[in-house]
Amino acid sequence: MKSFKILMQQDVKNLTPEPKVMGFSGSPRKGGNSDILLRHILNGVSENEISADSLRLADCEFQPCIGCERCRKDKICTGRIDGMSFLYPKIIQSRGLVLVCPTHNYNITAWMKAFIDRLYCFYEFDKERPGPWSSRPAGQGRKAVIAAVCEQENKKDMGFTMDAMRLPLEALGYEIIGKLAILGTFARAKVKEQTSILINASELGVTLAKAIKKSA
Repeated sequence: MKSFKILMQQDVKNLTPEPKVMGFSGSPRKGGNSDILLRHILNGVSENEISADSLRLADCEFQPCIGCERCRKDKICTGRIDGMSFLYPKIIQSRGLVLVCPTHNYNITAWMKAFIDRLYCFYEFDKERPGPWSSRPAGQGRKAVIAAVCEQENKKDMGFTMDAMRLPLEALGYEIIGKLAILGTFARAKVKEQTSILINASELGVTLAKAIKKSA
């Protein structure tokens, strides 16, 4: 928890992210399509000499946001000291972010939703309510890639999955430099048979790495 305690003494706004990438899978199914896609995206990143690390959110014990608003004063989430407390330093220190998630009932999974909600602590709010707000990590050259997997073949069945990841990241100040939406894929690890998709995933990682180098 040492790095988390250091964060509490610093303002994210004044920290410079490092040229590396952190990737998160929102799937509860270990070794499934989302995990495979994330691995290929990050391989593309690593092949371009940018450090990349990953984590399955289902393996990290953390709670959803409880709306206590303590983060408005503390500038980091202190209402819940749990697995997210270990993730915040990784997110803050990485200029690149990759989110991959399957579609659950027209939306992202509960794990991904809880994760995104816990990023609320990075917003800066005026005392007036409702009032103006801003993102402390904005303006730091942060880049992101998002990908989603849906069982159905019709695009509308993916529902809000992509936007549920894209909109919060853009609000936080990330530039979405690549998206990958995969339809008609459900069976465990089925995406391994779809060579063109895996190539696209790796190319997204390459694009992300180049964007990070350019913004460094």
